[in-house]
Amino acid sequence: MDEWMTKRIDADTTVGPLLWRLSTLLLGVGLLVVGVGLLFSVLGLRAGLAEFSSVTLGLVTAAYFLGFVVGTFVCPMVIRKVGHIRAFAAMASLASTMPILHAFWIDPWFWGLLRLVTGVCMVGLYIVIESWLNALAPNALRGRLFAVYMAVNFVALALGQWLILVGDRLGFVPFALVSVMFSFALLPITMTEVDEPAPVDAPTFSLRKLYEASPMGMAGALTSGLMTGAFYGMSAVFGRSVGFSDAGVASFMAAAILGGAAFQWPVGNYSDRHDRRIVLLWVCILGACVTGLCFVMAEYSVDALIPLALLLGGLIFSIYGLSVAHVNDVIDSSRLVEFTGGLLLLHGVGAAVGPVLAGALMDVAGASTLMLFYSAVMAAMALYVFLRLKAAAPVAPELKADFVAMGGGSQAVLQMDPRATADVGNAARPPTDEDPGTP
Repeated sequence: MDEWMTKRIDADTTVGPLLWRLSTLLLGVGLLVVGVGLLFSVLGLRAGLAEFSSVTLGLVTAAYFLGFVVGTFVCPMVIRKVGHIRAFAAMASLASTMPILHAFWIDPWFWGLLRLVTGVCMVGLYIVIESWLNALAPNALRGRLFAVYMAVNFVALALGQWLILVGDRLGFVPFALVSVMFSFALLPITMTEVDEPAPVDAPTFSLRKLYEASPMGMAGALTSGLMTGAFYGMSAVFGRSVGFSDAGVASFMAAAILGGAAFQWPVGNYSDRHDRRIVLLWVCILGACVTGLCFVMAEYSVDALIPLALLLGGLIFSIYGLSVAHVNDVIDSSRLVEFTGGLLLLHGVGAAVGPVLAGALMDVAGASTLMLFYSAVMAAMALYVFLRLKAAAPVAPELKADFVAMGGGSQAVLQMDPRATADVGNAARPPTDEDPGTP
């Protein structure tokens, strides 16, 4: 293969050739995420068939996100010890066996262990893939590559929901299909000739300093995690309880994910020109109203939930990006990776807790109360944002950084955030309660 594939792409490369040269990595990521999205739906539907309680399914889902948090710290040590290639091969091999094992023994404790291991493996795979993307991408095109990478993730998650309709949906086929998708994902990734990237360290951050810099950013990351974890883990149970067919469940979840992808850019661009805290306030207020309406419509018109899912996902998935953007507005840009690494971990902790809380509520008051859970969380966040508005002045427009759509990933993806190298004049900003100055 040409020598350019083994070296960092020149900074003057245009985005078209760049994407073509990175297409194998992006294709591999897409196939991997398709499998991740399918497995969430498969487990939700099969857990309902096996008569798992909602809180039990919530705990199984939480194990995956707990594994993701644990892997964030463990996987960099493994990669540093054995190298990216060996670590990738080991974690990929282990991850591809996990879906098959789910079908052998349908037991919540066993499933929880498998989900924990899967979460650790997936964050390790993300770290390696995102490190390779970082190694190949020039600074001049990093922002556009980041946007494409996020779009691939959202679209692949949505497509994964539809694969639940393939074959025997209540038997072995969907688990085997997830394993096949994981295995196919390795082919384009392992065939890409790249230099060994620099090792990625486990995130280092101080929650105290993060709180001092932006308590609202912390609250937003945690709120986003609570809802997205509950969404991926409990939406299939909600869909079946309100009368959706398997196709209806897939449509509902896919609509919400695609809504999350589509809404982030207009919401984010609007927040660049206005007080981002007020935009976040209205996103939470509207989200609480939309999810409350979903709860009502679940009783009267199930078909109306599909278009409402576009709004639901658009509002839920916008919260994390707005929170990260707000934190970036009030800190020195040189510390973006450090602070957003903390937000990523808080998001993961919320994602582990959210399915358990939502599952407990659904067990007590019915599966349709998942929408009330969303509504309550966003209403609480809206109230907190309203109180924070009185505690600090808005960030001056000339000191604001651009919004960047955010999604899942590892700490390695933060290196692709174009704001990490942006020249933001934070030194001129006077300390406030929301921005006490960088120590």
